[in-house]
Amino acid sequence: MIGCQDFCGHYDWTFEYLHREYGDEALHDYWEQAISRDSQRHARALISDKGFQGMSEYWGHTLVEEEAGYIATEAEGLYRIDMYRCPSLGFLLEHGLRHYHDYCEHCMGWIAPIMAENGFSIDHAHNHRGQCWWEIRRAADSKGPSAPGEVAGDHDVRLREDWPAGEEHLFLRSRRAVSGPA
Repeated sequence: MIGCQDFCGHYDWTFEYLHREYGDEALHDYWEQAISRDSQRHARALISDKGFQGMSEYWGHTLVEEEAGYIATEAEGLYRIDMYRCPSLGFLLEHGLRHYHDYCEHCMGWIAPIMAENGFSIDHAHNHRGQCWWEIRRAADSKGPSAPGEVAGDHDVRLREDWPAGEEHLFLRSRRAVSGPA
């Protein structure tokens, strides 16, 4: 059995292999089928059965076990995570194990399908330095992502001095990626 950190290296290498050998479509299919529908069945069930409460139970338990640096904010019709220290990408960066160019993208690759199937949408950005934010709302809610500090106050990762040091990738409800300077 491999350890949690070793698993991150396997994930990274697998993503790059699938991308290089079979293309983006195969990689995205892998994220949805192997991760979202198979290995994350427990997350899918919690979110399907309990909605926002299921999100809180799943990420509250998982991110604590992974020793992530994060803050979760729950508000009426919203669940938000501000990750300031991703244990998975952090391990890869610390050990020079960067194979796939956008390792962070796999989170939306498995989370977005669960949200869509359960009537939720997600806005998300990451900066390739182990920092990201997610805002999950009901799909019928037309409100876009909050302004920095609006929901999470001082805990908003976008307000950190080191947030702009990375290259920001923004994923809006349309699931279309927008890249640019942070």
